[in-house]
Amino acid sequence: MNDRKEEETMHAVDTRRRLLLKATGASVAGCCALQAGAAAADEAQGVMKGDLLVAAKGDAATPLKAEDIKAGAKPVLAWPYDLGQKAARSDSRLNKLLLIRMDPAEMSDEMKQRSAGGVLAYSSICTHQACDVTEYVAADKLLMCFCHFSKFNPGDGSVAKGPATKSLPFVPLTEKDGLLVVAGGFSNKPGV
Repeated sequence: MNDRKEEETMHAVDTRRRLLLKATGASVAGCCALQAGAAAADEAQGVMKGDLLVAAKGDAATPLKAEDIKAGAKPVLAWPYDLGQKAARSDSRLNKLLLIRMDPAEMSDEMKQRSAGGVLAYSSICTHQACDVTEYVAADKLLMCFCHFSKFNPGDGSVAKGPATKSLPFVPLTEKDGLLVVAGGFSNKPGV
């Protein structure tokens, strides 16, 4: 009799285990599908060549000029602005840019080529855990993420101090009629 009860118990346990595995698999598949859909939506929005830039806070309808970005000041967070749709590409935070102005005398030729009037643009999303990089530490001349204090070189986006290990992707800029204009896409995929 004990053998039969033990066999029934084992069968019940096995049945529950299979049901749990199926449920877990469905949950994981659903979660992955949602993440893939979100990633596809993020990539579909993107930063596009020819977009203007508008402030992420305040007047989001006025295009930014190089003179609006002050050297040695806190970075300006901006959205790309689609002229055709007459709307900021703000549906995905992966599109948010960090703008900083540098003294052209401190810039390499490569930096000058991708800047507009000394203004450089980077993804504002920290490559460590996707917080916003919002600060400029003037004493160190570094960009900083307050979440875990990763620091980045404003000239090339490289990591100056971790825990981040990947550089901030940059977006090349140009000027047209005094306005900042996106000259190409991200150098690398933004985010973690």
